[in-house]
Amino acid sequence: MLVLGIESSCDETAAAIVADGRTVRSNIVASQHDLHRPFGGVVPEVASRAHAERITAVTEEALSEAGVKPSELGGIAVVNQPGLVGALLVGLSGAKGLALAWNLPYVGVDHILAHVYAATLAGFDAFPHVSLVASGGHTCLYLASGPGEVKILGQTADDAAGEAFDKGAKLLGLGFPGGPALSRCAETGNPAAVAFPRSNPNQKPGDSLDFSFSGLKTALYYHLRERTENGAREITDEERADVAASFQEAICEILTEKLLAACRATGHPALAIGGGVACNGRLREMLTDRAGDVRVFFPPPALCADNAAMVAGLGHHFLERGERADWSLDVDPTPKRLN
Repeated sequence: MLVLGIESSCDETAAAIVADGRTVRSNIVASQHDLHRPFGGVVPEVASRAHAERITAVTEEALSEAGVKPSELGGIAVVNQPGLVGALLVGLSGAKGLALAWNLPYVGVDHILAHVYAATLAGFDAFPHVSLVASGGHTCLYLASGPGEVKILGQTADDAAGEAFDKGAKLLGLGFPGGPALSRCAETGNPAAVAFPRSNPNQKPGDSLDFSFSGLKTALYYHLRERTENGAREITDEERADVAASFQEAICEILTEKLLAACRATGHPALAIGGGVACNGRLREMLTDRAGDVRVFFPPPALCADNAAMVAGLGHHFLERGERADWSLDVDPTPKRLN
């Protein structure tokens, strides 16, 4: 079955065609980084307008690149939660219009669960496995037992890992998007230069698997304020690189230790990560080095960042099970903290 996936939860307008939940025929992503860079972050109204302007062209390009006609599709999958409400509405409205025009079934897909599925789409078949989704808006730890079938193990108590990267980059004056900018700056820095705090630095059996990054961000703020004498001087390029490397090291250690603790707690020595933070080179290096007997899988970067192929892939399984959304399907912008 061929499925059209549509993703517009934040600042990427994306459409993809996936066959049988596994074979990516096309995966088109229109980035909005240039639009948001002057503001230093994503502006919801700007994002929504850009989605409305681009979604038709992106969908047409996905069909064209895949060599697929609408009549050959088996259904449509669209992200309807969580995300920016205006952005989500553009994608959902587009999917509903196409489903009506082409007489196709459609399903709503949770953006976070689509990131979990990205590993399966990339060929990771170890079930059950521990899955981490780390992005600008979400840090969630799951036990995945099948496509779309997850049990929550831990989640963020405050800020997401990607948000911490972005805030750190902003404090350091590194520009937007913050995560990649901070990672580049850290390449020449000393990761041991600043002893930033870690939540649960020595993870023991029974400790919480939840994440917290607000204290780390606060520590960075006060460190910079002290170093710059309350803004009276600029830090040097060498100092900036050291701070970036130390800040990145702290985030990566928190994620790595929680992931490996989750594998020990569940007894499942296999893990995969997804979301934009999964593209971070230091995280990949650290997790690989410390994994021991745990099997570690990283999807390719194109499937870690927001994309529609993971949406179409997961949607295939929903459609195959006979799931269908009716015209009352709405967006739900708020991530749910699960107990």
